[in-house]
Order: sequence, then C-alpha cells, then structure tokens
Amino acid sequence: MAAETEKVDDLSRITVSAGVLGKIIGVSDRRIRQLADEGILTKVSSGRYSLQESLHSYILNLRVANDADRGQKELEDKLDYALEKAMHERVKRHMSELQYALMKGNVHRAEDVEAVMLNMLTNFKTKILNLPSKLTPLLVNRSDKKYILELLTDEFGEALDELSNYNASDFYSDEYIDIDEEGNEDDAFDTFEDDVDE
Repeated sequence: MAAETEKVDDLSRITVSAGVLGKIIGVSDRRIRQLADEGILTKVSSGRYSLQESLHSYILNLRVANDADRGQKELEDKLDYALEKAMHERVKRHMSELQYALMKGNVHRAEDVEAVMLNMLTNFKTKILNLPSKLTPLLVNRSDKKYILELLTDEFGEALDELSNYNASDFYSDEYIDIDEEGNEDDAFDTFEDDVDE
C-alpha cells in the first residue's frame, strides 16, 4: 500500500511528536523535552511540538552557539598572542640582563669558568705531585722535627696558594666592561657597541 502524501503549503500549522522531531534534528526524545524546557523548542500541547517554530528556534540556537564558540576562539587566539608576545618580551629582557651582567663581570660563561678552574686545578695537582721528589732530598738526613714541620707547612701552603691566588679577570668574557666607583663605563663598552653596530 502506498503511503499517503498531502501537499502542505503552511508549515506553521504542522505539529509533530517528540519522536518525530527528534528524528528530524537527530536527538533523543528526552533531549527534545530538555530543549523544550529550556525554551528552545515550541511545545503546543501535551507531547506535540510546532515543527516550523521549533526548527527555526533550534537552528537559531545552533547559530548563536557557533558564533559564541567562534568569538571565544578568536578571543583566545588574541589572548594567546598577547601572552606569547609578553613571554617573548620577558625572555628578551632576561637575555639582555644576562648579557649586561656578563659584560659587567657579574656572571661568567660556563666554558670560561671551566677553563680557568681546570688550569688552576692542574697547576695545583702538579705542585702536589712534585712535593715528594722536591722534599725528599731536603729531608733525607734531617732529624729536626721543627725544620721538617716548617718545610712541609711552607710547601703545602705554597701549593694551596695556587687555589686562592687567582685573577678574577680570567673569568671575564671578551665583552667585559669595567665600571668605576662612580658608575662610569670605560672604553671597552664603546668597543662592544662598535661590534654590535657592524
């Protein structure tokens, strides 16, 4: 038996059940009732919904939600850009501060410190390892404990001086600038500026 069809010119008079409306917009009967309670779908009588008004209202609600999501995304993109820019500027400022501290000699590059310390410790090790051969001839026939104690104390003190007597300028980078007590910078800064301008 063929299904009966009727030509309809006025959609405003058509009402449908929750099940039919749910099939049209792709949601469950329960969701249809929730949407009606939220005022999105138009309920005209018990279990019946205005097809035209409900569809218009549902589509409008989807558009508004979509526009809100798009607006939120655009706002988040702007906020992300501002945040990224602020983070980038903070890193640039930190790098400039470190560069200036390096130039003033307040911080040192790891490779400079490693080279200076390696040199100091190598010299110290050499002096300590040479003590037996240096002191043995001087002590071989000595029985004077005071002389032995003074000689050993002096030699070990001299070896330890290697660790305490270092030149602080050895740690400075090539970009070091000297700042006098009045806060004036010497010509090394001018040289650095010339290097940067090139």
